[in-house]
Amino acid sequence: MTMRLWALFLLLAGPAIGDELGTTNPEELTWQSLRDKAARGQTDMMTCASGYLMTKSGDHATARAIFEACAEAGYTGAMTWMGYMEQNGFGGPFDPDAAARWDRRAAEAGDPVGQFNYGLDLMRGFGVAQDEAAGRALVDRAAEAGLDIARRLRGAGYDLDEVTPDADNWRYAPMF
Repeated sequence: MTMRLWALFLLLAGPAIGDELGTTNPEELTWQSLRDKAARGQTDMMTCASGYLMTKSGDHATARAIFEACAEAGYTGAMTWMGYMEQNGFGGPFDPDAAARWDRRAAEAGDPVGQFNYGLDLMRGFGVAQDEAAGRALVDRAAEAGLDIARRLRGAGYDLDEVTPDADNWRYAPMF
């Protein structure tokens, strides 16, 4: 009986006792544990989706770390979020070129949101050389894939004001 009590005591004694076999009571589902998991290359849908909550709560640095690891692992949704982060300067500098590169990667991987976003980049010349015809073709592909906002833009004759508030026009104006 004494051995059982001792074993029970050891089992219940304190959180997270580590040894060469690992941690017996690891943190789970904390922002830090999800960030650390992504940093170790352990990306999964839940880890990648957590970046959304982090950026919406204002923790852009953690969101960026998670989205970047997930994007590099091939999650196209994370690629589109990296484009968003770069386009808005969240967790790093405002970088239209990097935003367009992420949008292009998602588009090339067949993601309708990536196709739409890169299509807009091409139509505007935002972070990439302007090519309105190629941009419209990508918007069309996104619309054909069922993306409602792409259908809306196509239905408006590709009038960019249909999908972008005029308050953002300064962002897309030529810089020369």
